[in-house]
Amino acid sequence: MEKMILLCHASALRCVRFIIVLLALVLTCETATAQVVDYNKQYFAGKQFFREGKYNLAMETFKPLLIYDQRNQFSAYAGFYYALSAYNQKYPAVAKDMFNQVKSQHPTWDKINEVNFWLGKIHLEGKDYFQGLKSLEAIRDKDMEKDIMALKEKTLSAVGDAETLKRLHEAYPKDEAIAKSLAAILSKDLANLQSKAQLESLIRQFNLDKATYIPEAPKTFFKDTYSVAVMLPFMVNTLDPSPRRKPNQIVLDLYEGMRLAADTLAKQGVKISLRAYDTERSPEKIKTILTTDELKSADLLVGPFFQEENKLIQDFSQANQINVFNPLSNNSEINGLNPYGYLYQPSNETIGKRTGEFLANYKLKKRNCIVYYGTTKRDSIMAANFVQSATAKGLKIISSNKVTKEGVSKIMTTLASPTEFDEFKYPKQFTLKKDSLGSIFVASDDALIYAKVLSGVETRGDSVVVVGSENWLDQPAVDIEKFQTLGVILTSPNAAIETNRYYQAFFKKFVKTHGKLPNTYVRIGYEFMLFAGYQFRDGGVYFQDNLNKKSFFPGSLVQGYNFQLSRDNQYLSFVNFKRGKIAYVVKH
Repeated sequence: MEKMILLCHASALRCVRFIIVLLALVLTCETATAQVVDYNKQYFAGKQFFREGKYNLAMETFKPLLIYDQRNQFSAYAGFYYALSAYNQKYPAVAKDMFNQVKSQHPTWDKINEVNFWLGKIHLEGKDYFQGLKSLEAIRDKDMEKDIMALKEKTLSAVGDAETLKRLHEAYPKDEAIAKSLAAILSKDLANLQSKAQLESLIRQFNLDKATYIPEAPKTFFKDTYSVAVMLPFMVNTLDPSPRRKPNQIVLDLYEGMRLAADTLAKQGVKISLRAYDTERSPEKIKTILTTDELKSADLLVGPFFQEENKLIQDFSQANQINVFNPLSNNSEINGLNPYGYLYQPSNETIGKRTGEFLANYKLKKRNCIVYYGTTKRDSIMAANFVQSATAKGLKIISSNKVTKEGVSKIMTTLASPTEFDEFKYPKQFTLKKDSLGSIFVASDDALIYAKVLSGVETRGDSVVVVGSENWLDQPAVDIEKFQTLGVILTSPNAAIETNRYYQAFFKKFVKTHGKLPNTYVRIGYEFMLFAGYQFRDGGVYFQDNLNKKSFFPGSLVQGYNFQLSRDNQYLSFVNFKRGKIAYVVKH
């Protein structure tokens, strides 16, 4: 009996153990089923946070789903939205790492094209252009081409460096977005023949709209009489009849020269109707003038004289498709985006570039150069363009020095600090050794600066070539004899050589008409009006096409002009002095 009881107990224990094992198996299955349900709930909870813009909570919710597991069907999706949430919180590095992880773990995922798109976007926005384009290149979905193009155009249009875009174009020569961005950059430097040639090549290759990159005027036409509206501050109400110099004498002289040229043109068969409008240095007065119907029928606007008048006139010029020339300014900002706006003078940028090219090609004993410039924006622009141009042409810039009023004395310290003296106690050697310097460019009209430079060169007594500006001649700081002795060369877009037969005819005519000698501004007005008149004669109202045909047009009193694909005069003359007279410097 006892044995039977023991057998029953053993059997009961086996049953209990079986039941326990069975329950354990059931619980395990239930747990596994519950875990699948947790993945599902976790993912959709994260998606809800993402939709609501709660990106931080979305990232925390997606995090447990990121681990690659065969039972976790949401790993790739969770990684994708985790990366997007990071991007939306401005954590591009975190987003990039997660997108790369998704690519690595799920290379055949059906959303991999979208992963590559976002990687491309992050790289491009981070200015890693080559990697960005490589990611976009991996996309094989044609339905995404429109979005890819929009992304590339948006990001690449912000690239301001032509060299970067050129390298990208070399790597992806068939990419239209790169071509458009490069064309936009090249269109800002049309005076550069290489830039112009590459731009035209891109326009042909990608069938781009030429007018978008190279401003084109309306079709030209010819007239019997051309109307020129001169918009300058004549200040008629303040003029007095006395012969003394007027406060706005420059304006009056400029206009006298234009009137004299109009008479000369009329005798040559070119009829100019010259109309003077007194702006009175008042924007309100200009607004009134611009409402007149006769001004809208003008063929050329001349002006303004002051910066505050400029925007009104430029806007009017562009709206009514009328060419406008500023006869005196070197400030390229005056033209702005107006395709009808021109500077008659070379811009400050052009003066710097052409001077750099000139000195680099000039016969110098040494290829070393020092640059001095003042504190004005004009001086800085000119000096920077000179350094860039001269360096590109092989001239070695030892130093480029911004000179303040307090720092003028440093010029003599640099150029003429003696280290040795002769028996008469004259300096014969300097800290900057004699004949170690070939040239100095002074990008300033400040007499304190250029007078010190010339004194330093005079003290040195070596063969340094100094290049300055024709504006120095209007100041009494240095006389012509010193310019001649030191062999100073001046940038001179308005130089008129007295032996020129056209100049002699102009001189006699002006003296006969006005009973006085013509000054610089009379000459500029005369030459400018002749230039405009001959352009009307040869090219009609919209003479842009005529200007673009040639890289050089001879002048009458000056050497000439170059407006080919440019809105300022690209030709710059250089002069020095021989026997007390101005002479053109032959370009070596």
